[in-house]
Amino acid sequence: MPSPHLSRAAAFCEAYDLRVPILLAPMAGACPVSLSIAVANAGGMGACGCLLMQPEDIAKWGQQMRAGSNGAFQLNAWIPDPDPLRDADHEAKVRAFLRQWGPDVSPEDAEAPLVDFDAQCDAMLAAGPHVISSIMGVYPAPFVERMKERGIRWFATVTSVTEAKAAEAAGADVIVAQGMEAGGHRGSFSAEDASRSMIGLFSLLPAVVDAVDVPVIATGGIADGRGIAAALLLGASAVQIGTGLLRTQEAGIASPWADAIKFALPEDTVPTRAFSGRLGRSIRTAYTDAAEQGPIPAPYPIQRNMTKLMRTSATDIDRMQAWAGQSAGLAQSGPAFELITDLWNNARELVQS
Repeated sequence: MPSPHLSRAAAFCEAYDLRVPILLAPMAGACPVSLSIAVANAGGMGACGCLLMQPEDIAKWGQQMRAGSNGAFQLNAWIPDPDPLRDADHEAKVRAFLRQWGPDVSPEDAEAPLVDFDAQCDAMLAAGPHVISSIMGVYPAPFVERMKERGIRWFATVTSVTEAKAAEAAGADVIVAQGMEAGGHRGSFSAEDASRSMIGLFSLLPAVVDAVDVPVIATGGIADGRGIAAALLLGASAVQIGTGLLRTQEAGIASPWADAIKFALPEDTVPTRAFSGRLGRSIRTAYTDAAEQGPIPAPYPIQRNMTKLMRTSATDIDRMQAWAGQSAGLAQSGPAFELITDLWNNARELVQS
């Protein structure tokens, strides 16, 4: 008799045209088309984090994805935060601190505008992905209706049971339960709640599965077959992997970042607002340590704008925005196609044993 956990995963795969219940996490700035093509060709779901992309870039990414694979992929956007409260005197203190770590930051550097969210939404619809996913909140009802009309499914990222219920009520087809172990930005609906609601995946996942009636995807700290098997046993229909795929040859991240991931212990990562003003999990570096003693980071996106020069000019890990989850050290190098295949084969054997 087949395992009910594998049967649930198989049903999810059938519903979303997958052969393997593994999704690439939509990491803004770290989702090259080559990586998504490899994941999709292995039977999983590719992904693109569209946060920093203009509409024409979203269209180009979708075209390149389809040229390399007929597999499934998701496009992802952040739900915008309210306009930040500004404090010119405090921003001056942050700029003075940042001068110790990179090029001089001018007051004008804080003013970089965000990409137009509505235009991004239109571009994602026009690209026609299998899935549009969200983080930091829920899409407005009119946009959800437009998605449904086109047969595009909505995957909503949540970090608590309360958020999961709200996303399901808003029409989400699938809930992505993100544990605090996840690398990169924490997907809490409220920026203020991100550091107060640090729930590990093993606590969050079964609670969300029990609270909603739609499939649940597990993400955060999953980087090997053991993690995948554990997530399935806890009720997940699939898993989403980010850091665990960043050392593959298709990811193409900077070598100091890739090397830091290779050797990172769980305690070598830290949640910090020092890069963007939004809480995210990074490799612990000299900069993140110093920032804990420095001025409180400015709110998102002001802090992100002010750290841009440091981040883009960094050549060593201590000044680099090196997002990484707590299971970073489990990440493997090599072709992503082979890694996805090996991960699923190992997970399936563990669930069946």
